Amino acid sequence: MNGRSQTVVVGGGIAGASIAYHLALLGHRDVLVLDQGEPAGGTTSHAPGLVGQLRSSAGLTRLLMYSASLYRNLSSEGTPGFTPVGSLRLASSAERLAELQRQAGFCRSVGLEAHLLTGSEALRLFPLLAGDGLAGALFVPGDGSARATVLARVLIDRSERMGVRFLPYSRVTAIERTGGRVTSVWTPGGPIETEAVVVAAGVWSREIALRAGVRLPLAPVQHQYVATRPIPGLQGSHVPNVRDPDRLVYARQDGEALVVGGYERDCRLFSPEAGGGHPRSTVLPFDAERFAPLWHAATECIPALEAAGVDREVNGLEAFTPDGEFLLGPSSEVSGLWFACGFCAHGVSGAGGVGKTIAEWMAHGAPELDVWHLDIRRFAPQCSSARYVQSRIREVYATYYEIAHPLRERRSARGLRCSALYETLQRQGAVFGEKAGWERPNWFTTNEDDQPLTVVPRGWGARHWSSAIASEHRATRERAGLFDVSSFSKLEIEGDGALPFLQRLAANQLDRPVGAVTYTQLLNQRGGIECDLTITRRAETGFLLVTGTAFGPHDFGWIRDHAPRDGSVTVRDVTSSLCCVGVWGPRSRDILQEVCEAHFDNESFPYLTAREIDFGAVPVLALRVTYVGELGWELYAPAECGRQLWQTLWEAGTARGAVPAGYRAIDSLRLEKGYRYWSADITPEDTPHEAGLGFAVCLQKADFNGRAAILRRRAEGARRKLCCLVLDDPTAWVLGGEAVAVGNGVIGRVTSGGYGYTVEKSIAYTYLPIEHSRPGSRVDVLWFGESIPATVTREPLYDPANARIMGVSTAQSTAPAHGPITDGGLS
Repeated sequence: MNGRSQTVVVGGGIAGASIAYHLALLGHRDVLVLDQGEPAGGTTSHAPGLVGQLRSSAGLTRLLMYSASLYRNLSSEGTPGFTPVGSLRLASSAERLAELQRQAGFCRSVGLEAHLLTGSEALRLFPLLAGDGLAGALFVPGDGSARATVLARVLIDRSERMGVRFLPYSRVTAIERTGGRVTSVWTPGGPIETEAVVVAAGVWSREIALRAGVRLPLAPVQHQYVATRPIPGLQGSHVPNVRDPDRLVYARQDGEALVVGGYERDCRLFSPEAGGGHPRSTVLPFDAERFAPLWHAATECIPALEAAGVDREVNGLEAFTPDGEFLLGPSSEVSGLWFACGFCAHGVSGAGGVGKTIAEWMAHGAPELDVWHLDIRRFAPQCSSARYVQSRIREVYATYYEIAHPLRERRSARGLRCSALYETLQRQGAVFGEKAGWERPNWFTTNEDDQPLTVVPRGWGARHWSSAIASEHRATRERAGLFDVSSFSKLEIEGDGALPFLQRLAANQLDRPVGAVTYTQLLNQRGGIECDLTITRRAETGFLLVTGTAFGPHDFGWIRDHAPRDGSVTVRDVTSSLCCVGVWGPRSRDILQEVCEAHFDNESFPYLTAREIDFGAVPVLALRVTYVGELGWELYAPAECGRQLWQTLWEAGTARGAVPAGYRAIDSLRLEKGYRYWSADITPEDTPHEAGLGFAVCLQKADFNGRAAILRRRAEGARRKLCCLVLDDPTAWVLGGEAVAVGNGVIGRVTSGGYGYTVEKSIAYTYLPIEHSRPGSRVDVLWFGESIPATVTREPLYDPANARIMGVSTAQSTAPAHGPITDGGLS
């Protein structure tokens, strides 16, 4: 054994092989792949073999599209590892058909070929289907079937030819780290010094991560399927893969037989410690009684199954996560530690794209695709306990094929992270949603309005909605809203090197007086937006960073990985130690003045500044910022003082018509004002200038991360722009992901949208080519099979002069064109 390797990949399945292959393609060939057994002998050896490309996010769908393309290329060169037979996703109800219509539009928006078929058209492609009750199907011709072990072997062989080493029967017993960085990996054969470790060990990944002191939000689930005996009618044919989500089952052709599996409601988890580490321990005894309901459902879908019977049974372990998405990327806790696991029974579909993504990430600092929805740092450390993970995974597995509304809330593992105001808000009628484990008010039942609204949503827009959202929106615009935003992620950066460090990292100018609040982005080397936050200078050498609820671990990891290692800078996550109340609305100044002796006029307390003030008996850091487009402040206090702070504000606010308000009102308010949120409107693929955030970039200051790319792209000229659309039909509310078209050509995809209760318009944001971005341009939004005309509109739709933010008349307003965006985690 060579005692050193630049990169060590733990796990020699198809994902680990793909990572090694793509690293080698990028010139990183000092790579060692370790496996506790034979490479491709774990989960890869019993993969069901369906390769699908359609998923819930654009980044993941494009990642899977790359996988299918890679497998097609490998197979065209003589390797029979992939057969592009296409796939059918069936609908047996009007509600499921609506979901397929939405998915068809999404496919067009990301460039994935898909066709919405009638029931009879689906039967022509798969004659063995039962036609009764079949309302339609979505056909994706580029999907297919894979022989995972064959593809893995090809990737291994090609990697080895480029210098990658694969070492079987080498169990990882320890991962050493020094100063928060990975330094070596231990096996029974001895230590291996390394700069980077990629954990791609399937169901064993949580166990491996623990050896580096990291808890992964992952657990193995028993996933069962069977292979039938030969079925008459399949000889010489190639039928598409089939998913019947209403019956919870899937099927794919395997020669003259079918492979049939599904997602039962009562899944079984598995403890890796019980497996003994044997390389074949990812296959368990088959549980026929538990599989029986799925088999019955499958025979209803494909009646020929009953006569054919079962030839082979498999109960294989698959690594699942609490949200049913992959775990990719660098650890926020240990530098040099990377993850590529938690594939939720889609490891073969994802492996090709996962390899490319991880390799680009490691080699270039950021992947080509926006994979935030797969980034391991989307999970806070609090969401990694075994009980939380197992409870949520049981629900995710049981509902895997349920109709997925974007605003659906999970029911399991709730109440994990509650602000100091939780019980108070509960008594006031809060309906809570959950984000990154935090319980956050969506709206308050006490604000539900019995008066008929001018416009009510139709279709899916009416789901997970309440008239209270409109009431809270209007109250904030007309009087004031009190918002518990304690879940904002808060980071402290201190030290003699803090200012020079942040000046290099942030795009905006931070060399400003103590008390200044700056809205800025942290960019990657391509100029893409990695973090979107406010930075408050609290002292000459101390700063407070505030970012979105779900983005704290991500932003902390990004900042830590770029921080100097000479001790001149310290970075701390202080989220749990501080509560925060947002007081926003035209009467907010009066409310604060009632409970505090300080002055809150524009001269005494200017916009984008911060002050230490006592509110009643509570010491508060008050930031004059807004995410709703109204006069207001964010008030940060010790968490234990939260209830008293809220009570003090509530007593002063109720006399002035203030209401408690939730995050769904915030989303509606920020849409009208044109405020972006990270992970949807702005991502690592988007530059500030494309997103309309050029005002937050200071190109005149010394070099900062991404500056060269920004200058280069400016010199090349803008090719696209984030635009505001107003739909002609105010009852059609977009949910994100809808295709935007001109004629028969798709030119964009909705990043976010909803309804503005003040402007009384259905709003959508989308990136459009420059030639279509001029205000007044007409486009169509593909909404559940309908083509809804829309107009590109000058933004913001609400208060373009920012008079409301200043609490003055339009003529007096001198506020910046855009206010700061404090929390991007609203979706």
